[in-house]
Amino acid sequence: MTRRPTGKLDLDPTTVRHARSLARKAGRPIVTMAKKHTTVAVERATLRLAGLEGADPEGTPWVNRLLDVVRADVGLEHGVALPVWDALLRGEADDLATLAQKASAGSVRFRLPEGRDATRATTASRRQVAGGIRRIDARRKERDRLIRKFGDAPRKPWIYLIVATGDIYEDIPQAQQAAREGADVIAVIRSTGQSLLDYVPEGATREGFAGTYATQENFRLMRAALDESSKELGRYVRLTNYASGLCMPEIAALAGMERLDMMLNDSMYGILFRDINPVRTFVDQRFSRQVHARAGIIINTGEDNYLTTADAVEAAHTVSTSQLLNEYFGKEAGLEDWQLGLGHAFEIDPEVPDSFRMELAHALLARELFPNAPLKWMPPTRHMTGDVFRGYLLDGFFNLAGALTGQGILLVGMMTEAVVTPWLSDRDLALQNVRYVMNAAGNLHEDFRPAPDGFIANRARQVLAETIELLDRIVTDSDAAGDPPLLAAIADGTFGLMKRPADGGRGLDGVAKKSGVYYNPATELLEEQK
Repeated sequence: MTRRPTGKLDLDPTTVRHARSLARKAGRPIVTMAKKHTTVAVERATLRLAGLEGADPEGTPWVNRLLDVVRADVGLEHGVALPVWDALLRGEADDLATLAQKASAGSVRFRLPEGRDATRATTASRRQVAGGIRRIDARRKERDRLIRKFGDAPRKPWIYLIVATGDIYEDIPQAQQAAREGADVIAVIRSTGQSLLDYVPEGATREGFAGTYATQENFRLMRAALDESSKELGRYVRLTNYASGLCMPEIAALAGMERLDMMLNDSMYGILFRDINPVRTFVDQRFSRQVHARAGIIINTGEDNYLTTADAVEAAHTVSTSQLLNEYFGKEAGLEDWQLGLGHAFEIDPEVPDSFRMELAHALLARELFPNAPLKWMPPTRHMTGDVFRGYLLDGFFNLAGALTGQGILLVGMMTEAVVTPWLSDRDLALQNVRYVMNAAGNLHEDFRPAPDGFIANRARQVLAETIELLDRIVTDSDAAGDPPLLAAIADGTFGLMKRPADGGRGLDGVAKKSGVYYNPATELLEEQK
């Protein structure tokens, strides 16, 4: 029986299914581990969904203050819901904000309720947290309504542009101008180092280094501004930020409640590039993705970062491996294909012979492995030299690769990338580059078909074979400590050449194994969605 060709690369469907099966085998023990643990960030996110906002005079959020006292009194392993709502039902305070203030002042003692008291606390906490889930549902419906009202971006890929000065009030006019010049998605990247803060700052912020702080008020301000731009331009302008680092679940909850549209949310980025404890990260990312699934948010994953530390040719299979793992973790948490903005990048050294052909092979492999996902195509950074003319040409080749391979989300490359923070004029020129290539190429991806046994198709099949080999090695390798094999692979430096042991990294002290009476209404409500 002759096998029918599949797609432009003629990938063997059995081979692709095998790759996905190995990704499930590698990922399933991680999910099992995540279900058995909680973190301070998951519990704080639950309090935020219940409506607790604000900070003390020193700027420490009330969710941190309240959780710290609960943890000191009864531990983290039971969750925050039962002791907190038990205290409310006992009349310790009329609301969460007052309870947090009294707890911070040392005038409240928490207990773990039992019997009828535990049942009452369960019911009360679920009722209040459900209000936050309903708010997320309402914002999702609002997005759908505004897209119908204003219209959507007229073509793919969506043009994704970064705006982040450090000052939210400076970001807003720059973001609106970028939308006027053709950007479909505005990314407000976070201030450097925020991922290592174990709290979410409150209020609007006017200073930040290489980015702007992710706060609920900053989310609200930028979303309102882009709604104005959507009305002006006759197309819905999307907003993205970062749900990563030590506060991943909280930021996901805030993003859902303030109607962000995309969030950077990679399963391993914080582990590899911010040295955050692997267990903490996997527990937090599962909860955050459940929130994103509920909110209708598209996640962007960070495989492009591997190629800034490892060679883009030799490590190409680690990108595909991570994409398959991110797909498994995302779908297990409830995300749909259209929400999986899996990342990859144009990072091969341009001096390498046939570098453009290899870039096309890698990009087309991702497109065909994930045909229904809005892949996020990242521009060159590692080999930008400061020669702006060479950089502008390289970005043009990157844009052409995106057009040829049908990418879904295209991050605008800057000729001054990795040299200086881009000026507004740099962004304007970069957008002109994108517009020219996309307008000139049109639907060129419909006509682009590499030779069945040519360089591009063979390179793609080689990367897929190396991906399967790596996944098979991860699945079959045993770990002396009994940890999931993927944790051992991360500890060995498999991804991005970063070695991160399961018992190391920041945030490990914020992880607890769930007790037999653990209860979290947010988790319960989000699981019901699936």
